[in-house]
Amino acid sequence: MSTAETSRHYRALFISDVHLGTRGCQADMLLDFLKDNDAETIYLVGDIADGWRLRRSWHWPQLHNDVVQKILRKSRKGARVIYIPGNHDEFLRSFLGTHFGGVEVTDSIIHESASGKRYLVIHGDQFDVVIRHAKWLAFFGDKAYVTALGVNTWLNVVRRRLGLTYWSLSAWAKLKVKNAVSFIGRFEEALSEEARRQGVEGVICGHIHHAADRDVNGIHYINTGDWVESCTAVAEHHDGTFEVIRWVEQTQTGAVPAKSKETAVAA
Repeated sequence: MSTAETSRHYRALFISDVHLGTRGCQADMLLDFLKDNDAETIYLVGDIADGWRLRRSWHWPQLHNDVVQKILRKSRKGARVIYIPGNHDEFLRSFLGTHFGGVEVTDSIIHESASGKRYLVIHGDQFDVVIRHAKWLAFFGDKAYVTALGVNTWLNVVRRRLGLTYWSLSAWAKLKVKNAVSFIGRFEEALSEEARRQGVEGVICGHIHHAADRDVNGIHYINTGDWVESCTAVAEHHDGTFEVIRWVEQTQTGAVPAKSKETAVAA
């Protein structure tokens, strides 16, 4: 069955925290996702490229370039592509209001759903206390995080050879730590409060690598997750409903074409 026959089309897609330029980036899975999913509007909600890591050591394999080319190709074919920089690709904040290859760059934007509800779309690092007030600590945490991802990569090589499914050590560890759970809660509340301040019904963000779709104090809070640990994206259907797409689960349950499934799990 061809990709054209099986591709899904949405009103909008929201993708964040890809971290191209790092060894932990699941570029193969994202490329598979982009081949099988299209949308009228694609929001790149920050940390698509990882400038922090690239400044330290250059890592840019062909798969990472393929992801960029695939997104640009979707723009050429008529999709509106909006890039909202995050803290890891903050160098793009010097180019707000410009276009690159048909891709619009903006600090935040209001998305109106098919049901008429308005959503603030923003990366979210502006509401992270560590990023705002102790950036040195964020860099330190980033180094520890990359180390964990390195362990995670080798762990999943062994798991694949044993016939087991992909599992994220770093995601598991984060959610087991009480302080991390508390941080996620504070982050969600801060973003929801900003949405309320701007007079909109919801917020769509990234940054904390924790996908979510829930009500937070009367605000529809949606987090896109990431393509390092969980491989998630958010889609708006044509009826205005939203869905968190968990791509690893779909490939493992056979919910995508067989060809795509093989590509996704072959790291």
